[in-house]
Amino acid sequence: VVLHPGAGAPARCWPVERYAAVAAALREHGLRVVVTGGAHESDLVARLAKRARLPDTDVLSGGLPFERLSALVAGARAVVSGDTGVAHLAVAHATPTVTLFGPVPPAHWGPPAHPRHRALWHGPEGDPHAGRPDPALLRITPDEVLDALHRLPAPGEPAS
Repeated sequence: VVLHPGAGAPARCWPVERYAAVAAALREHGLRVVVTGGAHESDLVARLAKRARLPDTDVLSGGLPFERLSALVAGARAVVSGDTGVAHLAVAHATPTVTLFGPVPPAHWGPPAHPRHRALWHGPEGDPHAGRPDPALLRITPDEVLDALHRLPAPGEPAS
């Protein structure tokens, strides 16, 4: 499962400790968790990896070349991220997603209605360029993300 904690603005960044809780729970269920981040997100990725006790081999920060990121996302069991480019890349590859929406509702930029995609949002709409995480985004809990992941079709199961 790929976790991508960064986004273009702090308003769309779910707290790192929540991503770490999701990572820890997934690893307890025997799943490999890989964390990715953009060119300027090495600190963010490192904090998540440390909190979740991920091995260095599963921490891919500094902005992977697009071809490597695309291949990683295409082969993932699922991608968990905010409303950012990696979520759109996963949709393009038909990789299951759990996308966390804060200031902007999924009706604007969310994945298509399909069983392999879960868009989490609690509204109301806010400022997508704010300097801190949006209150709507903060209403999403790690348990809610884990539940959404568990409701995704299993690998090889048709997503009808």
